[in-house]
Amino acid sequence: MDLFNLKDDSDKVSFAAAVKKGLGKNQGLYFPKSFPKFDDINELLDKPFVERSVEILTSLIGEELPEETLRNIVERAFVFSAPLVKVMDNVYSLELYHGPTLAFKDFGGRFMAQCLSEIAKGEPITILTATSGDTGAAVAHAFHGIDNINVVILYPKGKISLLQEKLFTTLGDNIHTVSIDDDFDACQQLVKTAFDDPDVREGLHLNSANSINVSRLLAQVCYYFEAIAQLPVEKRHDVLVSVPSGNFGNLTAGMIAKVMGLPIEHFIAATNSNDTVPRYLKTGEWNPNPTVATLSNAMDVSQPNNWPRIEAMIDRGLLDKSILSGDSVDEEYTQVAMRQLAQNGYVSEPHAAIAYKALMRELKEDQIGIFLGTAHPAKFRESVENVLGQPISLPQPLADCAGKEILSAELPSDYEALKQHLFATLQGE
Repeated sequence: MDLFNLKDDSDKVSFAAAVKKGLGKNQGLYFPKSFPKFDDINELLDKPFVERSVEILTSLIGEELPEETLRNIVERAFVFSAPLVKVMDNVYSLELYHGPTLAFKDFGGRFMAQCLSEIAKGEPITILTATSGDTGAAVAHAFHGIDNINVVILYPKGKISLLQEKLFTTLGDNIHTVSIDDDFDACQQLVKTAFDDPDVREGLHLNSANSINVSRLLAQVCYYFEAIAQLPVEKRHDVLVSVPSGNFGNLTAGMIAKVMGLPIEHFIAATNSNDTVPRYLKTGEWNPNPTVATLSNAMDVSQPNNWPRIEAMIDRGLLDKSILSGDSVDEEYTQVAMRQLAQNGYVSEPHAAIAYKALMRELKEDQIGIFLGTAHPAKFRESVENVLGQPISLPQPLADCAGKEILSAELPSDYEALKQHLFATLQGE
């Protein structure tokens, strides 16, 4: 599999190199120039999830990973389901939160951990990533206990829910967490700066495990096929998919699935008040505003890192830009959507509620609508209980960590302070 740096075409790498490096020169994203396309989609959709995922990933990655190796990786990573749950007659939720950390990022995080462990073959690696919530838990649990791999996770102090925080800050061992006194965009910038610093990048063998890393992105393609596979054949022809969008890796994966032949007619990029992309799609002007805090904090991102990959697919003619629209859902309508879903007997959290509201604004009577449920409602227990006025029970993974001590260091949004902390923590200097 050949991947190219979107900022420098001469920076061409293999899948293994892209997984190990994470980012290319000038903080460029690695991405294929083209994708395979399946001719008989229904035959592919008739296969079981793991078998189908192996076929999809083999077609993407090629011979770089032997099929048996890739099968073992997928079988170890995808050990939970992604059920398509009917909410109304023509509206479904794709529930992506049945993994160990109750969020969609378990798919990409676990696949990346298994790939990197296979590719690194015992070489020391430091995973450095930023999280606005769910990435941290997924990455921490996916890599916890893996030999020769240290993980450092930056997150914005006071801007994620306590239960989200406890899921990844209580593990210890090879998992190191840092609370940054700023927002998520600042955390992302610190990560980018570290990757541009050769002392840190080479001295600590840096790798990024957020949706920048192409292995996570490719894993996410698989559950879009799983969503359509769960629809009756006669309902697969006109599907509208609404994706709650923060850093835009999830939407990128869906659009890759479309390029590969999956019959999705239209995508909605559903954001909260951090609406850079919906405004851009309407005006053609890229004008990020300062990030604002919302109920849907995992989407509090004003400068989404994965957007260049979507633009690359459109610019190269792999997709027509008309298949994508954007919608911003404010705090009031987020809560309205949560209550509307509850009235239909479906308890949801703010991120999925935004996708649902955006879907209902565009869905036609003769269409099938799917919105992505990216996190278990209990991960946002306080918000959900306040909005719905009803208690939410804790699933076991959250109950297990609720009483544990947070092990995070606290730092200002200052790169030199972070650099000193990294070397002191990982090399004892």
